[in-house]
Amino acid sequence: MLQDNWQQQAQEYLINENYSAAAKLYEEAIERESDIKIYYWYLGLLFLLQGQETEAQVTWFTALSEVAEADFDITELIEVLDKEAKRRITIEDYHVAWAIRQHIKEIAPEDINNLLHLVAIVIQLETFKDDSSELLESISNSLCVTTDNCNLTLLLDVIKKLLVYTSTEKAAFNSVFDFAKICLQNHPDSSIMIIIETVMTQCIKLSAFYRRPDLASKFAELCLDRVPKNYHLEHREILTLISYFYQNNQQYDKGIAVAKLCYELANTLSEKICANQVVLRGLMTSGSYWQEAYDRLQEQIVLTEQLVETQPNIDHIIDITRLSNALSSLPYFEDKPQRNHILQHQISSFCQSHFIKKYAEIVEHNSKNLDLRRQNLNRNKQIFNIGYISHCFKRHSVSWLCRWLFKHHNPEKFKIHCYSFDDSEGIENFTQRYFVDKSYKFYKFGLHENDKVWQQIQADEIDILVDLDSLTLDQACELMSIKSAPIQVTWLGWDSSGLPSIDYFIADPYVLPEAAQDYYSETIWRLPQTYIAVDGFEIDVPDLQREDLDIPSDAIIYFMTQKGYKRHLPHLQLQMKIIKEVPNSYLLIKGDADPETTKVFFEKIAAEAGVDFSRIKFLPYAGSEAVHRANLQVADVVLDTYPYNGATTTLETLWMGIPLVTRVGKQFSARNSYGMMVNAGITEGIAWTEEEYVEWGVRLGKDEKLRQEVAWKLRQGRKNAPLWDAEKFTREMENAYQQMWQKYVDS
Repeated sequence: MLQDNWQQQAQEYLINENYSAAAKLYEEAIERESDIKIYYWYLGLLFLLQGQETEAQVTWFTALSEVAEADFDITELIEVLDKEAKRRITIEDYHVAWAIRQHIKEIAPEDINNLLHLVAIVIQLETFKDDSSELLESISNSLCVTTDNCNLTLLLDVIKKLLVYTSTEKAAFNSVFDFAKICLQNHPDSSIMIIIETVMTQCIKLSAFYRRPDLASKFAELCLDRVPKNYHLEHREILTLISYFYQNNQQYDKGIAVAKLCYELANTLSEKICANQVVLRGLMTSGSYWQEAYDRLQEQIVLTEQLVETQPNIDHIIDITRLSNALSSLPYFEDKPQRNHILQHQISSFCQSHFIKKYAEIVEHNSKNLDLRRQNLNRNKQIFNIGYISHCFKRHSVSWLCRWLFKHHNPEKFKIHCYSFDDSEGIENFTQRYFVDKSYKFYKFGLHENDKVWQQIQADEIDILVDLDSLTLDQACELMSIKSAPIQVTWLGWDSSGLPSIDYFIADPYVLPEAAQDYYSETIWRLPQTYIAVDGFEIDVPDLQREDLDIPSDAIIYFMTQKGYKRHLPHLQLQMKIIKEVPNSYLLIKGDADPETTKVFFEKIAAEAGVDFSRIKFLPYAGSEAVHRANLQVADVVLDTYPYNGATTTLETLWMGIPLVTRVGKQFSARNSYGMMVNAGITEGIAWTEEEYVEWGVRLGKDEKLRQEVAWKLRQGRKNAPLWDAEKFTREMENAYQQMWQKYVDS
C-alpha cells in the first residue's frame, strides 16, 4: 500500500537516482488513481532516465490519447520535464538535460524556450556545431511570428553564450549572426534596448578579453542599425565602441573615420573630449598620422582646460570614466611633465568628484568601514593584506614584469590578493602559474562589477591597494577614486593618474627627476635602486635570420621595436640621421601599426633625410614573446623611442645583451630606459640631448669593440645588477609597504 508521503519518497528516489524504486511507486499510484495524468508524466520520465525511451513515449502518449483536452495535459507534461531538465543543469548533468529537452522538442516542436535551453546545453556539451543551424533556424522562425512567448531573460543568456562561442568556432558565425539579426529586428522597442545592451556588452568582451575585435565590430554594426532614433546617447556610445573595435582589428582608417563622426555628433564639451580621444587613439596606433595626431592633441589640451575652468555637471558615468584618461596621449608627444601633471591632476580631481557623487552610498559605507578600522588599529601589525588591481594578469607587458614580485613575496608576512578585470571564461596557464598560484586570493571580475570589487576589497580588509594600470584603463580610475583601502598606491603600469585618492607613486632615484614632487599630487616613494626588477625572460629559438631580410652579413643592423603610438616624428628623424651616417647600416622596424600607411610614412621620412628606403625593413609578428626576444639577437644596436621610452622592450633588450641608445627626458616615460640601463650596469648609450642621441647611435654602429664591451658588461650584470635581482627588489617593496603603513599609523 502507498504511504501518505509516497510522492515525497518518490522524489527522494529520483534525486538519489533510484529510478526503479520511484517508478514502482508511480505504477502503484496509477493502479489506484488512473485518471491523474501527472503520475504518467513522472513514470514516463523515470523510464526515460533508465534509458527506456520507447516505454517513456508509450506511457506519455497512452495517457494523452485518453483525454480530449490534450493541450492542457501537454502543458503539464512539459512542466514536469522542464523542471527535471533544469535540475539536471544545476548538478551539471548536461547529457541527461539534453535528452529530456529533446523529448520536449518532439512533443512541442515550437516551444521556443525549450529550443533556447537546448542551444545553451549543446554549447556546454561542445556539440553545437552539429545542431546549430537547425536549432537557431527554428528559434528564428518562431521569433518572426511572435515574441510573446519568448522568455527574454533566457534569450539574453543564450545570446551571451552564442557570441562567446563564435570567438573560437568560425563555422558557427553565419548562423549566430543571422540569429542575432532576427532577435534585433523582431523584438519590440520596449525590449530592444535590453537586447542591444546585452549584445554590446558581449562585443566588448569579444574585443577586450577574447581578442576578436573583428567579430565585435560585426555584431555592433547590427546593434547600430536597430537603435531607436531618439536614443542619442546609446547611438553615440555604439559608434564609439565600433571605432575601438575597428582600431583593435587594425582597420585604422575605418576606426578613425567612425571616431571623427562621433566627434561631429558630440554636443557637449565632455562629449567632444571623449570623442577626440578616440580619434587620437586611432591616429596614434596607425603609426602614420603624426602631424594630424599632434594637432588633435593640442585641441584636446584646449578642450580639457575649458572643462576644468567651467566645471560642468556630467550625467553619464561613461563620459566621466572616459574623461579620466582623456589626456593619456600627452607624454607620447611632449616632454612637459609639469604642465601635463598639473592638467592631469585637475581633470582627475574633476572626475573623482563626479564618481564620489555618483556612488555616494558606497563612498559613505567605505568611509565608515575605514574609520572603524582606524579606531581599532593594530599598531604592532605583523601580517599585511596587500591588494593588486589590474586587467593585466595575463600575457601582457605588465605581467611579464610584476610576476617576479608575486614569486618572491613573503607569504608569512604579506597576504596577496589579486583583483583581476577579465571577463573571459577560465584562467590561462600563464595567469594560473604566476598569479593565482602565488596569491592568497585571486578574484576575476567582469564588466560593470565595480560594486563587487569595492565590496570584496573591504571584506578582505586590504591595508594597501596597488593599482597596476593607472591611466591605461579608465575603469581603474573609477575604482581607485572610491577609496576602499587605508593606503592606495600606483606602481608599474604607467605614470601617475593624478587622482586625489592615491597616496603614493612608486619610483626610484632615476625614473623621476628631483623636482618631480613639485608637480606630482601623489607622494613620490623612491625605492633605493630601481622601481622594477626581474629574474629574466624566457628565450625560444629565433625564427628570424639576416639572410631572411636580404641584408649583407657584414651590415650593421639597428632595431626599433615599438608600437605605432610611440613613433615620434622628430625622433624618427634623428634615427634617420644615424642610418645615414653609418655606412652599410639598416633599420628594422617592428610593432603594431598600419603596415601600408607606415611604409608610406617612413618612405617620406627617409627621402627627406637622404636615406635609401631599401635600408628600412619592416618585420612581421614573432610566433611568441619568447621567439621575439630570441629574434632581438639579429640586431647590433637597438634604438629607443622618445619622449616615450620602451619599458618591457628595454628590459628584454638589456637581458639579451644588446646595446641600447636612449634619450633621457624629464617625464617618467622619457626616463625608463635610463634608469634600467644604470641598474643593469651600463651608461654607454645614455643621451641627454638630440645631438648625443645621434652621436651614441653612430658610435655604437661604427665601433664593434664598444658594442662587445657593452654586451660583456650586460652579461656580467646578470650576476649582481639590481635590475636582475627581483628577490632583493621584492624585499625593498615590502619594506616600503611596511613604512607606508607605519606612517599611516603614526598619522
